[in-house]
Amino acid sequence: MGLQVDPAFVQAAEHRPKPTISDAGSIPLIDLSPLLHHHIPSDPSDPAITDELSNLITQIGEVCRDWGFFQVVNHGVEVELLERIQAAAREFFALPAEEKRRVQRGVLNPLGYYDTEHTKNVRDWKEVFDFVVNESETDSLLLKNQWPEYPPAMREACEEYVEGAEKLSYKLLELIAMSLNLPAKILNSFFEDSTSFTRLNHYNPCPSPDLVLGVGRHKDGGALTVLFQDEVGGLDVKSKANGEWVRVKPIRNSFIVNVGDIIQVWSNDKYESVEHRVSVNSEKDRLSIPFFFNPAASTNVKPLEELVSEDNPPKYHEYNWGDFFKSRKDSNFQKLEKENIQIYHFKRV
Repeated sequence: MGLQVDPAFVQAAEHRPKPTISDAGSIPLIDLSPLLHHHIPSDPSDPAITDELSNLITQIGEVCRDWGFFQVVNHGVEVELLERIQAAAREFFALPAEEKRRVQRGVLNPLGYYDTEHTKNVRDWKEVFDFVVNESETDSLLLKNQWPEYPPAMREACEEYVEGAEKLSYKLLELIAMSLNLPAKILNSFFEDSTSFTRLNHYNPCPSPDLVLGVGRHKDGGALTVLFQDEVGGLDVKSKANGEWVRVKPIRNSFIVNVGDIIQVWSNDKYESVEHRVSVNSEKDRLSIPFFFNPAASTNVKPLEELVSEDNPPKYHEYNWGDFFKSRKDSNFQKLEKENIQIYHFKRV
């Protein structure tokens, strides 16, 4: 295809998507149905843990170590919530541009509608709407939701969806903790007054899908991402095994989960935050809804004491999550002449 898009969207040649991409193997699929019948015990050494739960914890540990990504079914989030937030998102993104821009994000407040986001200083082929679980304001970070007047049902659909996504995220966090041989709730307190947020992503058909990306290659800076996507597909994950991009097959009413940078640091590199991107196509639009499970802005992130030792010293210097989060948001807002902040900037030599 010839160049039919604004050059701001065009990826460097080495980062452009190939015409074909493998979906063979995809990412691991995990059935969470044991959580529908059993409570997660507080202690990984509890002799009362059922075989079902024990196997589930082992599976979680393996996929976090080997892939950093996995897909879950039988997750307990009601299908009705998925249908309602999809319908609200589609109705919102179908509005005229001037109507959507009535709730546009700004320099100070990163929440609301936005259609000129950058990843690694290249513009993404998408439009988004962001909202948080907990509104907050500090000297450096303002998080205040901007709900649109239309569609009128959008706010309620979004807030109820987030309740389900957050509840699932806590369960996944506890399973991950136990897979590291830690008490289930050891990480939960970091998420009081969380900076967790949800994004509605809309990707229009693109005349040059060989030149641009819906979201450029990146790793997620938070703890966990729990993503719902429609049937169109486009999420690509970089395989740790061979470095090739793998297309994630949509599975109806499932969630895609990935560990973020914070889990990588807490686990002292046992689990790795993995690079991913979004490809677009020339025929269909696509909708995805990630829930970014993030700790409180005051959280100082460092390898967990329980996982470091003389033989396994801490691999990262401590950093403040609120400062990291704000820096990421600022760099996504406008093109900068430098790379945005990454956890390797805190790597110990």
